[in-house]
Amino acid sequence: MNDRLLSMLGLCRRAGKIVMGTDPVIEAVENKRVFLVVMASDFSNNSRKNILKASHENSVKFYDINRTKDEISMAVGKYTAVAAITDRGFSDKIQELILKEQEQEE
Repeated sequence: MNDRLLSMLGLCRRAGKIVMGTDPVIEAVENKRVFLVVMASDFSNNSRKNILKASHENSVKFYDINRTKDEISMAVGKYTAVAAITDRGFSDKIQELILKEQEQEE
């Protein structure tokens, strides 16, 4: 896998520092256990609204990443369209990769 962002998400999964799925992510955000939320580009609008609302209310950063549910699922080994990172170091590195990618697109 040459995609550094997806590789980092897979590493988070192996380290046990990720929460996946809409309801578990919302619960983790509300309990202030996460530092960053990432969503697939093809994530459903209704679920997206719920995640965004919880993230805004709890001051958690979130990003729509330019990856599909299938791509994220392959990286983490479980079918999911949303993931929350529960470790500061991993979240900082993932955010750095996302921002670098966004700069390159501009």
